[in-house]
Amino acid sequence: MKDLLQIRGLSPEQIKSILSRAGEYYDIVTAGKKPFPKLKDRSVITLFYENSTRTRASFESAAKYLGAEVVNLSVAASSVQKGESLKDTALTLDALCPDVIVMRHAQSGAPHRLAGWVKAHVINGGDGLHAHPTQALLDMFTAQRRFGSLEGRTAAIIGDIEHSRVARSNIYAMTLLGMKVKLFGPKTLMPFDMSGMPCKVCHSMEEALAGADIVMALRIQLERMNGGLFPSAGEYNKYFGLNRKAMELAGEGAMIMHPGPVNRGVELSYDVLDTPVCFKDIQVTGGLAVRMALLDMLIGGEL
Repeated sequence: MKDLLQIRGLSPEQIKSILSRAGEYYDIVTAGKKPFPKLKDRSVITLFYENSTRTRASFESAAKYLGAEVVNLSVAASSVQKGESLKDTALTLDALCPDVIVMRHAQSGAPHRLAGWVKAHVINGGDGLHAHPTQALLDMFTAQRRFGSLEGRTAAIIGDIEHSRVARSNIYAMTLLGMKVKLFGPKTLMPFDMSGMPCKVCHSMEEALAGADIVMALRIQLERMNGGLFPSAGEYNKYFGLNRKAMELAGEGAMIMHPGPVNRGVELSYDVLDTPVCFKDIQVTGGLAVRMALLDMLIGGEL
């Protein structure tokens, strides 16, 4: 397997193998052990056309923990601003002979195009409304550490489904691992047709949260919206935000996840934020471990 571009196409065994390797790295990182040079003399380029804190910093840290050299390409200060095409950027980077290119782009499918132009392994760090495979993998890793086996578990994904590449990738990852997936959000933020997706669309918060082990709140993505798709942040929080009372509808011991960054008081109310029921920060540590595993396995030819 040369590239990781989306969850679709992965097998349950491949996902479990990634999560198992990530578990090894999680234990190493959280034990406070220093970086070790498993990928010494390897190089990773991060190519982000969109802003990012968690994904970019996570990949950079993962590469450095493994001893790889990291080159961060700032698109704002690159020849892209002079009109350089994606293909020419790809050919330039390919000439630098990197081992891995991590790409985030506003256009769906851009990492797939890049992968066809370069010899390096390409990892999709999020493309348009299409996919964010490493986010889904770190979410599965976090949930697996909480519950063990995910087979038969139920997940509720709440919020802006229409604009969420995180939701799309998680639906496939969760289904591949034997989970049931329910969706709920404002009608204006739901895709017109979900018939091809392995999930159930719910019509109330009660229906969505009933029996849920994992409740994932999605960020309101103002940068991808065109016009007012809901009246106000306060009203969104009232009807679609997660709070302690809403979580009483979920299964016993249910966990909250959020891909970040959180709009505080909008998707998550203050009575669940920064409490043991909310795993948003643990997801970040899990993301580091998952990305270490992916870099190791892709470069080593184990995927």
